[in-house]
Amino acid sequence: MAKTGVAGTASTNGHLATTEEPGGDGRTRGSLLGRALRGIAQQAQSRIPRADLDERDPDFIRERLPMMWLMASLWFRGEVRGLGNVPDSGPVLLVGNHSGGNMTPDTIVFTLAFNTYFGVERAFYQLAHNLVLSMPQLGSLRKFGTVAASPDNASKALESGAALLVYPGGDYEVHRPSWQRNRVDFGRRKGFIRLALEQDVPIVPVVSIGGQETALFLSRGERLASLLRLDRMFRLKVLPISLALPWVLNIGDMLGHIPLPAKITIETLPPIDLRAQFGPDPDLDEIYDHLTQLMQDTLDALALERRLPVIG
Repeated sequence: MAKTGVAGTASTNGHLATTEEPGGDGRTRGSLLGRALRGIAQQAQSRIPRADLDERDPDFIRERLPMMWLMASLWFRGEVRGLGNVPDSGPVLLVGNHSGGNMTPDTIVFTLAFNTYFGVERAFYQLAHNLVLSMPQLGSLRKFGTVAASPDNASKALESGAALLVYPGGDYEVHRPSWQRNRVDFGRRKGFIRLALEQDVPIVPVVSIGGQETALFLSRGERLASLLRLDRMFRLKVLPISLALPWVLNIGDMLGHIPLPAKITIETLPPIDLRAQFGPDPDLDEIYDHLTQLMQDTLDALALERRLPVIG
């Protein structure tokens, strides 16, 4: 939901080391760029709020829920099925496929539907990338229960007895090309399975469609992100390229975009008790393959219902 490395002969704390050459003030363009990028990274990291489950504000959600759900219903024609499959109480790990770039319309629609169905008093949290939470315009997400994605924060939420929504595919899946829109792709990440086993909580698969139709996603930009060392400085392994409003050519999606009014449909599947189904010492690969195939089959069925992209 940062790797360290060494370049050159000096410690760089995981950032790109540059070699200075004599001339002028002794700094090259490379060193200036490296310092600038490190400065930006430090500023961004300093803005990341600490996880505080108490920041979720039921009164804030209650006041804004009717209007936000109305807007989501009109714009995305949001439809969430099977919420009755979610256990009525107790901790549960909701595992979803992720679409729509940094605007993540599937998260918006599901969060609003969950709070409408179960009531705002039921503790419900969502994990998000640190940089999402550092954006000033998205600070209100914390009041809806969004916390920075990390194993500690995930464990803390489940230990409190809450429902927790995670997207194992993260930025890798959410920025996949539009022609892969109907593909579940977690990148073989299995941390969520370990989390469910450690906390002894059921997994509820959450399958969504439509989010990857809210823009034309062209490339994840993995090589570009690696070249710019974004993976080391910001924990970003992608620098996505898309065609989206109002920017037309949208690189990085850091400022977000105006999503097209694609219909968002979400199906919640029955809970899975991992040890009951896979034994007391389950194999992670077996669970991963079973879960992703189950979600892919559901996504395929949802895709067959759609007539045209965006229109639904």
